[in-house]
Amino acid sequence: MGSIKGLNTARHLVRFLTGRSLRLVTAESCTAGLVAEKIARIPGASACFWGSFVCYTREAKITMLGIGEKLLKEYGLVSGETARAMALGALEKSGADAAVSVTGLAGPGGDGSSVPVGTVWIATALRSGSLPQITVEGTEFHFTGSRNNVRRKAARKALEQITVQLTKEIDLFKNPVGS
Repeated sequence: MGSIKGLNTARHLVRFLTGRSLRLVTAESCTAGLVAEKIARIPGASACFWGSFVCYTREAKITMLGIGEKLLKEYGLVSGETARAMALGALEKSGADAAVSVTGLAGPGGDGSSVPVGTVWIATALRSGSLPQITVEGTEFHFTGSRNNVRRKAARKALEQITVQLTKEIDLFKNPVGS
């Protein structure tokens, strides 16, 4: 039943983006492309889906998204700051209108930090028209279950988060500042 809900959310998201000629990019760590896969399952997704950065390691986050080593050392790989930097990096590297990022600790073991298994940060970044004004939001979640259950729950929640954020900010896209 959960996968149907995720696909319904993805279907709604693809229709929403396509109807407004908007492009989405994802930046994924612990979900390793699951968000992108759910979007790509929807017929017509190529009209609105730029693609995905799967940044599973520290080095990938630095190289692919331009996240600074200092930020990662100060806040850690699983943090709101890192999730927001991932979303911004994906937005900047792709030129898309919207980005969603996921970073977390799916388990089964910890990573040596104080971050509990099941902790996931999801961030969204939205570009306002052609101006450099960008809205970024990040939210922390705590999921339970097996490693793959945590990853699936995080992917579903990421789709929900970007859909909610886009819906909330629709006036920015209809009436960009300065137009």
